[in-house]
Amino acid sequence: MNDTPPPLSNSHKPGDSYVQSFARGLEVIRSFSASAPQQTLSEVAARTGLTRAGARRILLTLQALGYLESDGRLFRLTPRILDLGFAYLSSMPIWDLAEPLMEALTDRVHESCSAAVLDGLDVVYVLRVHTHKIMSTNLAVGSRLPAFWTSMGRVLLAALPENELRARLARLPREPFTRHTVLDDETLLARIARAREQGWCLVDQELEEGLISVAAPLKNRSGAVVAALNISGQANRTSTTMLRDELLPELLQTAETISRLLRTR
Repeated sequence: MNDTPPPLSNSHKPGDSYVQSFARGLEVIRSFSASAPQQTLSEVAARTGLTRAGARRILLTLQALGYLESDGRLFRLTPRILDLGFAYLSSMPIWDLAEPLMEALTDRVHESCSAAVLDGLDVVYVLRVHTHKIMSTNLAVGSRLPAFWTSMGRVLLAALPENELRARLARLPREPFTRHTVLDDETLLARIARAREQGWCLVDQELEEGLISVAAPLKNRSGAVVAALNISGQANRTSTTMLRDELLPELLQTAETISRLLRTR
């Protein structure tokens, strides 16, 4: 799975207000990932499409600011880069409200619990209470997964206007992750519509063999969906029937409690 965020699209470039040098600096930061934790100047230039001279200026600037370090050849991110993500997390009260409730849910159901938001075609994990390692990918805060094939993703996609949902679907790369992966438009749209109607979504091994999950939306004071909450389990010990009949009610109760707290903020 791709652990690099997608490139910024032209639709995000607001004419004269667009600061190209800043955008290029962000692209350099985003070029580092689990698969490329350290890179040479040439590798950064190749991954970002920048010239070597342009990449060098940005790398040295980030190094001077403390966001990168280098041994003279290889560059790598420093812990200071976490300040950028922490600013987002600390600016939203939802996570402080959600974490103790998610921990209590995990204690009751003995399965991992996560919260995520929608970013383009991906869900981004913003909070995770871990019990067992259930995927070959080591999920953590900041991890990305394809929204159309995850329970949290379908819950979040269900909250989009129809024209926006179809526009994202049109940009969707089609990759069969497992033999259960749904790829055709009509079935994907039908499953997202079902998630909208019932207020939750269950995905059975579409992203990884053996992985099942169920998700519910988190809503703010105005009723807008701001995030999704899920429980994930292994199919060999947690059936879809058990997930739906026994764990889903616990998930829905927790999601409603978090949403109710959000409505008071």
